[in-house]
Amino acid sequence: MNVLLTSSGRRVALVRAFRQALDDLHPRSKVLTADVSPLSAALRASDEGVLLPPCEDPGYAPALLDLVRRRDIRVVIPLIDTELLVLARRREEFLAAGCHVIVSDPAVVEMTRDKRLSVQRFRELGFRAPRVFDGEALEHPEELPYPVFMKPAAGSSSIDAMRIDTPEELRFWSRRLRTPVVQSLERGQEYTIDVFADLEGRARCAVPRQRWEVRAGEISKGRTAKDRKLMEAGKRLVEGLGGCRGCVTLQCFDRGGREEPVFFEANLRFGGGFPLSHAAGADYPRWILEMCAGKPIRAFDDWRDGVVMLRYDDAVYFDSGS
Repeated sequence: MNVLLTSSGRRVALVRAFRQALDDLHPRSKVLTADVSPLSAALRASDEGVLLPPCEDPGYAPALLDLVRRRDIRVVIPLIDTELLVLARRREEFLAAGCHVIVSDPAVVEMTRDKRLSVQRFRELGFRAPRVFDGEALEHPEELPYPVFMKPAAGSSSIDAMRIDTPEELRFWSRRLRTPVVQSLERGQEYTIDVFADLEGRARCAVPRQRWEVRAGEISKGRTAKDRKLMEAGKRLVEGLGGCRGCVTLQCFDRGGREEPVFFEANLRFGGGFPLSHAAGADYPRWILEMCAGKPIRAFDDWRDGVVMLRYDDAVYFDSGS
């Protein structure tokens, strides 16, 4: 059961997690990676690395499908937001070629790519979410309840996401960001919740992770937290969104006690901090292989509480002539 991780970039830990799962279940199978750059670390850390066009290129999906057929790939794991919709719309085409693309339905992918639509949907489903200021409210920035938070509507990796303290700052950055979203600034402990959804969209596991320190938009220090309130809320949100598959990465703030968490983002893919959940015992790579082989995935919450991750720099080395 060969597996391909696309847009693999620096995801060496995720490559190793899938390699470990394959060693247990299908030891003769390969973990392949694809990227646009030959300087992708994950490309060099996998069993085989392949170059593909950018996902915005019209030739991306045909090239990927050709690769699936030539390398007998049975599972594709997309890893960046911009390729999700491209592959969601062609999921059936890959299934016809004998390959599961672990991607959610097009409608939910499209909705969660827009931060404004996301929080609106969270509220419709009965969850707490930040207030979004738009239209008439932004025409009078001096009347907003500062501080507020601004980010691009389709942003990722916390790029151009910032706290805004004054009307002058809001005017300045509004002219420089493409489709900015202005929200209420929420407070509390920040969590990421890794939720696993099976092929029918049922949430089978949820692992909250406290974000202690972030580097370039990705967790660098954190801890798993077996908080039942967050676990159940994360599962309910994923099932409420509908059509989700694989790892769904939710982000929220929690003030503790009986207060419900404030959800502000849903990314329908493996997040960069998933290795912490994996180290705690939430073996999503193994479950993906099992469910793609037709095995049922049961609910699981026996992962370890209080597992701490402290990330550090490492490197992949290779001969530049290869």
